[in-house]
Amino acid sequence: MLSAQRFSLQVFTALCLALVLAATGSLSAQARQASTAGEGRGKMAFTLRSSAVTDGMTIPRRHTCDGLDLSPDLVWSGQPEGTKSFVLVVDDPDAPGGTFVHWVLFDIAATAKGLPEGPLAAKSGLAGMNDFGKPAWGGPCPPRGKGPHRYFFKLHALDIPTLNVRPGASLFQIEKVIKGHVLATAQLMGRYGR
Repeated sequence: MLSAQRFSLQVFTALCLALVLAATGSLSAQARQASTAGEGRGKMAFTLRSSAVTDGMTIPRRHTCDGLDLSPDLVWSGQPEGTKSFVLVVDDPDAPGGTFVHWVLFDIAATAKGLPEGPLAAKSGLAGMNDFGKPAWGGPCPPRGKGPHRYFFKLHALDIPTLNVRPGASLFQIEKVIKGHVLATAQLMGRYGR
């Protein structure tokens, strides 16, 4: 009887010790997370937003070939230190012939915080050639009945003030120049189907 009580007490003690160790480990992990979060305080993530396009949701018709075909407004924040200009690329990786480029805008000033809706956005930088063959915004216009496509808005923060390429340059030419100069990329994705 006495040995059974001793055994129960040993089991109880072992369980208590295990719980204390688990709690201590959990507290240590929480302390590490708090410390890491504190180190990152003051550093915002580089983000891209729009009042018209909610990430992962449907792009309003007014911004497509079925509507007014206006570029949506864009706003960004948290660009990294050392940003000297931006490049914006909007493309559709679900296009039947491969990724289709809808908009390229480069040499956007480092002081810019966003782009207005529509044609005035083009005054914020230089336009590259889209796959419609125009140096401008070309809204979503996927084939009918094939389901929604994804449209990625990618804003690259660069460590150079200008690309020194002509307006109307292709995305291929622009990507060659920015290689090795991208500090960070903010992304927004919208969907559209017909």
